[in-house]
Amino acid sequence: MANLKEIRNRIASVSSTMQITSAMKMVSAAKLKKAQDAITSMRPYANKLTELLQSLSASLDADEGNKFSTQREINKVLVVSITSNRGLCGAFNSNIIKESYNLANETYSDKEVSFLAIGKKANDALSKKYDVIGNHSTIFDDLTFENSSEIAQMLMDKFVDADFDKIILVYNKFKNAATQIIMNEQFLPIVPVENTTNINVDYIYEPSQSQIVETLIPKSLKTQIYKAIRDSFASEHGARMTAMHKATDNATELRDQLKLTYNKARQAAITNEILEIVGGAEALNN
Repeated sequence: MANLKEIRNRIASVSSTMQITSAMKMVSAAKLKKAQDAITSMRPYANKLTELLQSLSASLDADEGNKFSTQREINKVLVVSITSNRGLCGAFNSNIIKESYNLANETYSDKEVSFLAIGKKANDALSKKYDVIGNHSTIFDDLTFENSSEIAQMLMDKFVDADFDKIILVYNKFKNAATQIIMNEQFLPIVPVENTTNINVDYIYEPSQSQIVETLIPKSLKTQIYKAIRDSFASEHGARMTAMHKATDNATELRDQLKLTYNKARQAAITNEILEIVGGAEALNN
């Protein structure tokens, strides 16, 4: 059994760790509220924009497609991996990195796969094995639609210039603080919209339906990127809050066990001292 000093040191160390994890949990909880409000308020707009685009493009002729929906033979694939800049958030980052590896090694193993990292953790992991064409980890310092639009515009330009034939987004979709859904989402080319038969509203378009769609598509793509980053940002704080909550609980349980061990060791030491005193007294009397 460890001596009392070693146990006291361990109790102090665990208590210090518990204070840190508890503080990190509270910080993440505060940040999560703001990030959650941002993504939940944005989703209706993003979904409505997609719905509007679908309703407008459903009746367009096939030859009226635009440059972002061009279907080419897939030779070069770009995977946009969205992680966080910091760890201590459970399997949040490792799940995205694992999915990115799966795309490169299995799904598109016969293609030329490159990566674009949004988040330091993705860049650190992927750059060891694959070609990472850029790292946009600084976007989390000022996460705005304008800053994310620059990333979206760069991806759109690379697709139009035929640098890549397919672009995929890999990120965590926020469901709640304890649950994040790994998303593998095609960004470009735009997934063809099935011609829906339930759209019977007769609109008057000005200037024209095709021009409206051509204007909406870039905006929809930029919104898609922004929503993915926002989802990942909220998921990060949810995952970190959950991880720190579990770490605090584990530290509390370990501290209680150490205190029990300390009390048993202290009681045993006191008992031994009493026995030694009694034994010494009996020896003097004899």
